[in-house]
Amino acid sequence: MRRLIPALVLAATGLGAALPAAAASFDCNRARAPDERAICAYRPLNDQDVRVGQLYDITRHLVPMGGRDAIMDQQRAWLRSRATCGANRACLARSYDQRLGELNAVMERVYRQGPF
Repeated sequence: MRRLIPALVLAATGLGAALPAAAASFDCNRARAPDERAICAYRPLNDQDVRVGQLYDITRHLVPMGGRDAIMDQQRAWLRSRATCGANRACLARSYDQRLGELNAVMERVYRQGPF
C-alpha cells in the first residue's frame, strides 16, 4: 500500500497533464461566481485548484467510510469559505494553501497507519 499511494498521486498528476492547460477542477466555461472567474483567469490559482482537486480525490478514496464523509463535508465547507474571497487573489491563494495543508495532513495520517 505504501507504494500504491505514490502511484495514485502520479497517475492523477498524469491525468491532469492530459487536460487542456487552462483546466481548473470545474468547467471554466460555466464559471459565474467571482471566485471561480478569478481562478480561471489567473494561472497560479488555477494550478492550485487542480492540485486541491487531485489531492481531494486521492484522499477521498484512501480513507475509510467515516473519514470519507468527513473529508467530503470539509471540502464543501471549504468551497463555501473560498467563495467569500470573491475575486481577491491573495485571499484565494491563502484559502488554497490552507486546504492543501489540510489535505496533506490527511495523507500523512494515512501514511502513518502503514506499513503497507
